[in-house]
Amino acid sequence: MKVYVCFPEGKAKALTMSYDDGKIQDERLVSIFNHYGIRGTFNLNYGMIDKEGLNPPRIKSSRINELYAGHEIATHTMTHPTIARCPMTEVAEEILADRKGLEQITGRIIRGHAYPNGSYNEEIKQLFRQLGIAYARVVEPAADFALPTDPLEWHPTCHHDAPDLMEKAEFFAEFKKKQYLKLMYVWGHSYEFDNHDNWNVIEDFCAYMGGRDDIWYATNIEIIDYMDAARRLIFSADCRRVYNPNAISVWLEIDGDTVIEVKGGTCLEI
Repeated sequence: MKVYVCFPEGKAKALTMSYDDGKIQDERLVSIFNHYGIRGTFNLNYGMIDKEGLNPPRIKSSRINELYAGHEIATHTMTHPTIARCPMTEVAEEILADRKGLEQITGRIIRGHAYPNGSYNEEIKQLFRQLGIAYARVVEPAADFALPTDPLEWHPTCHHDAPDLMEKAEFFAEFKKKQYLKLMYVWGHSYEFDNHDNWNVIEDFCAYMGGRDDIWYATNIEIIDYMDAARRLIFSADCRRVYNPNAISVWLEIDGDTVIEVKGGTCLEI
């Protein structure tokens, strides 16, 4: 018997998006995501929210919960410094103040991060683990549509301005080998679409990628939490019995033709 972990509902592919800074262009970007059923993560600087005189302006605190409903809100530090150049006490204050502020606005527990200016090092990664950050996105692209091997150094597939964005999208959409779990992860800044006058790039991408039955559309933290839950499954020695100690369901594929849902707190005969 062959047992494979799947994404929810037996899917083998997932798509996630990650956009930084929370600037006013997120209004248009979120509307595009929502229209096509795309879900993503928005990395905000609490210390810049409601600050006057910024160009372009940031999303107001009073608008955050409504705008980002159905999407993840994550940290991006309090004031967007290049943190690898900062004392570690300053780095700790930047991430904790951002977490606390965003949690106060949203009523959520904020556990994700994108490194501002792509700046990080091993010491910062260890600090963030200690301070409750479950994952952190870097800017260097991954070589394949792979899940992160180190969640605190999560490499995306590409920036939305990558010249081969649609080539990657087409390969991913047509990929049929379900023995692999594949993830496409696109990142950027929404204001770049205004700067480059190329909103068609993200509109075309979302129109092409949205609405597919074999893709799980997820936020960054949902992927991290799901894969953590999958790793905590407990199997009998012959893999014919599985116990799920988690609160959430995990899906398994059995012998390539049967998909089962292992609900949280249950033990199943396979």
